[in-house]
Amino acid sequence: MKSNATLRMDVQNAIKRQPLLHADQIGVTADHGVVSLFGTVDSCAKKLDAENAASTVIGVKTLVKNIQVEFRDAFKNANGQMGGKVLKILMSNPCVPHDGLTVNVEDGWVTLEGELPWNHQKEAAESAVCFLSGVRGITNNVKIVP
Repeated sequence: MKSNATLRMDVQNAIKRQPLLHADQIGVTADHGVVSLFGTVDSCAKKLDAENAASTVIGVKTLVKNIQVEFRDAFKNANGQMGGKVLKILMSNPCVPHDGLTVNVEDGWVTLEGELPWNHQKEAAESAVCFLSGVRGITNNVKIVP
């Protein structure tokens, strides 16, 4: 088992290797395999990059995700505008059958619901939405129904 200091350093190094991230934006603590991430980033994509990088480090048993997404004023969108952007990006993605999905947006948090036949379609929908400016986070409640 890695020491807390070694595990923390390994996670920090994994985050540093992510091209979208600045290591000083993300704080890391480690305690017997429980790794906590905290800080503030300006996009959902950066938050997911940090979480994914940390989860791949050997020795991470539990990941506590406390990264906040905060936008500059230029990227704040009304819920209706954001909903339109989400629908447009889903409709333009050939991997996502948009007729099986519904979208709810509240304060920049996007909830995807509905039924799709394949898991890769569910993942493609989440990935497409993640990179939109103004998205704070995503709850993917899409069910796979073959």
